[in-house]
Amino acid sequence: ETASEMFGETSNLLIRVSHPIKGRIASAKHKAAKDLLPEETTLYYERMAWTINLPEHKFRVGDDELTLTVGGVKAFNQDNLYSTKYTPENFKVFIGFQNKICTNLCISTDGFVSNLKADMVEGLKLQVKQLFSQFQMERTANTFNSLNETILEESEFAKLLGRARMYNAMPAHLKEGIPSLGVSDSQLSIVAEDYYADLNHGQYVDGSISLWNMYNLFTGANKTSYIDTILDRNVTIFSSLKELNEAV
Repeated sequence: ETASEMFGETSNLLIRVSHPIKGRIASAKHKAAKDLLPEETTLYYERMAWTINLPEHKFRVGDDELTLTVGGVKAFNQDNLYSTKYTPENFKVFIGFQNKICTNLCISTDGFVSNLKADMVEGLKLQVKQLFSQFQMERTANTFNSLNETILEESEFAKLLGRARMYNAMPAHLKEGIPSLGVSDSQLSIVAEDYYADLNHGQYVDGSISLWNMYNLFTGANKTSYIDTILDRNVTIFSSLKELNEAV
């Protein structure tokens, strides 16, 4: 509702759930599972992610078309469902862009709240509206275009991947002051494979790669993350490559 009020037409609502939890109503808590009647059983999903497109707001980065997108995550494992005191529930909410070529989400730091807390729908809407209002769409678009203009040589790309693998193995005291890309070793392997295989965001003919294409390789690999960590990792990838771009 808030997205529609602020940005116009919405479309393509997508919802994904994971981790089904089979339970029972309170009055049947002492029954054996085999003795439960159908009306005494319950089912809920521990994690849910959703996205909604806002098709009136689009722009291009190179050959890629990006559409303004809002969405979020609700994960019950981050709430205390058994607390005797009523406490606000936790939500993750974002506003960013979706790359229509590969469906990768492109989320910046100012478009994401990782620990939004609310105990009523109206309170949730108010905080969502505040997030949407402070999102600087044009600045984010300029950042993505800047990534597209920065090129890394094959040796520089290889060094970055190698450093990232080393970072994941470093003792904690050596990691201090070094930014993390926020991806696992298995995801780094996906990035390396897609560098050669991805027709849209892989290497150029001479082996070089733009930071925009590399960003999409990382956000593509991030799709293998759990629902409740995917948004945080996506934002970490953006922050790290933005810093790298400024350094280059």
